[in-house]
Amino acid sequence: MTTLHIEHPVTDFPTWRAAFDRFGPARADAGVRRFRIQRPLDDDHRVLVELDFDEAAAATAFLGFLREVVWAVPENSPALAGTPETRILRRAG
Repeated sequence: MTTLHIEHPVTDFPTWRAAFDRFGPARADAGVRRFRIQRPLDDDHRVLVELDFDEAAAATAFLGFLREVVWAVPENSPALAGTPETRILRRAG
């Protein structure tokens, strides 16, 4: 299992969530098995997303899609504030 971890600020969570939901079919096509969205208790303007994949190559490819298609186009990423911080993680043990 490989996880694509994404963390970034947002200006408005409901607007961000609606955009995130619109890309549900793209996530499924890319091999996302599960996802989690979390927000810090002390920061309403920050979002953490974890996308689980079977393989690291799929996570890497989807990260490229996010960078080129989603985050590079303001209409595709409304409410995104700043540059997303990402990390591809593997399960330990």
